[in-house]
Amino acid sequence: MPFAIGNALGPLVLGRLFDSLGRRRMIAITYGLTAVLLLISAWLFARGWLTATTQTLAWSVIFFVASAAASSAYLTVSEIFPIEMRAFAIAVFYAFGTAVGGLAAPALFGALIASGSATHLAAGYAFGAALLAAAALVAWRYGVDAERRSLEEINPPVTSARI
Repeated sequence: MPFAIGNALGPLVLGRLFDSLGRRRMIAITYGLTAVLLLISAWLFARGWLTATTQTLAWSVIFFVASAAASSAYLTVSEIFPIEMRAFAIAVFYAFGTAVGGLAAPALFGALIASGSATHLAAGYAFGAALLAAAALVAWRYGVDAERRSLEEINPPVTSARI
């Protein structure tokens, strides 16, 4: 339940900042912050300094930030495609993310948990943090400043092109 609360509150509380501070900046910030928080929790976990309560609290905070990042990135990806391709782009990115997260993550973390080593599991968390940090850098470098702009201004429809 605490994870679900953090997951739901993140986009609700942080959502406005994506339009006021900017999507590209906020996606990079939220992915980067999630990476840092996950790395800190991995370090604390590997040292045995987390109880069930403190780990739940730490992960609730991580979910708070991460859910805002994921929600915004998922919606923002469609802004860089012409209107005729937006629904398809959302479907492809969603399917790819679901396939990778739904197939690879359980297998990887299942093996790490089965090892019985807190250090191995923390290394898995650190790997996840590295992927999040890479996503933050990609968003910062290649993201589109789309706030307060119409979708047609960001990427005009294909049918509007003159041949």
